[in-house]
Amino acid sequence: MTMPDYDLIIVGGGMAGASLAYALKNTSLSIAMIEACNFQQDQQPSYDDRGIALAYGSQRIFEAMGIWSQLAPHCTAITDIHISDRGHFGVTRLSAQAEKVPALGQVVTAKALGHVLNNAISQQHNLNVISPATVVDLTQQPDGVTLSLDNGKYLSTKLVVAADGSHSTIRQLLGLGAFEKDYQQTAITANISCQRPHNGRAFERFTDTGPIALLPMSDNRCALVWTVQPEQVESILALSDDDFLAQLQQRFGYRLGKLTRVGQRNSYPLKLIHTDQAVQQRIVLIGNAAHSLHPIAGQGFNLGLRDVAALADVLASDHDDCGDARLLHDYQHWRQADQDSVINATSALVALFSNTNPILGHLRAAGLSLLDKIPPAKHLLARKSMGLAQKQPRLGRGISL
Repeated sequence: MTMPDYDLIIVGGGMAGASLAYALKNTSLSIAMIEACNFQQDQQPSYDDRGIALAYGSQRIFEAMGIWSQLAPHCTAITDIHISDRGHFGVTRLSAQAEKVPALGQVVTAKALGHVLNNAISQQHNLNVISPATVVDLTQQPDGVTLSLDNGKYLSTKLVVAADGSHSTIRQLLGLGAFEKDYQQTAITANISCQRPHNGRAFERFTDTGPIALLPMSDNRCALVWTVQPEQVESILALSDDDFLAQLQQRFGYRLGKLTRVGQRNSYPLKLIHTDQAVQQRIVLIGNAAHSLHPIAGQGFNLGLRDVAALADVLASDHDDCGDARLLHDYQHWRQADQDSVINATSALVALFSNTNPILGHLRAAGLSLLDKIPPAKHLLARKSMGLAQKQPRLGRGISL
């Protein structure tokens, strides 16, 4: 390959892709980001009104990037987490005070996060955003990759980072297999207003159809993720606002008093999609392109952001070739244990708390009660939920987890 057009091309301008671009703003790398939607009009489909739970570790990553001060005004702190199992008495409570941190996490809408990221990268001197455009073919060579776009143009680069979501075009063009597990569950999302103040509390309530999460937001609203059976979705979405709130109230309870208002409702099926071949010759898959998770415990975006931080740290070296196999091996070795741990733990939680066996229900309740009374065990759970339990960086360049 002759001199490439770019050192790095990021395919996908959603939260993971935009975060990686911004994390590399102070490097000497020439970067392009290819986005299928119109970047100037914030049309990226992942930038909707869903509430995103940012773990404390993710807050630290954004602080290290230098963007947290712009993001913080749009966030609501999670000071406490209340975990319960519907129909049983067991409860576990986590608190920022006990963990000696300002907050266990933060909640921000995907729309607000996307707007902050887009504003930031639009002023980035080493980044060229190409949108709307999609990749239709690629050619891997020993010294680079050539991408063919739907507008007839060709772009060459030393490294491609696929951040193009769970239905990744790059993964499909490479012919990479991905393990898929259909959880036979669907998530219904909306913003909910409550009678009582949430006071920064987040709730995870396990039910026989899957977990219900309510995350604190501004104006005493909560971001809802309600997991139901696929055959229930159509009828629940068709309910009037009052009937929807009444049914949710019956499932969640009255810890926040009466649920008074619901915003726009959306739904999406829940699947685990995971490829164990996320590093290829001069190509890396990150975020949902590499691993799309069940929303239980809210780890999906946080895991992807740790991918971003580690890859940015590796690419920020003074190496002449950012697509060198040794650098990509460093990244893969660094991230593998954390990815495997979160994926396995998430799947185990879904299996454990979606089981309707009454004996297992009593055992779960006893386990939650016991966990609440063992400080070291709660501390470990809190650190994992905050994204602080994985191996710390060893390369010492750029972003710190």
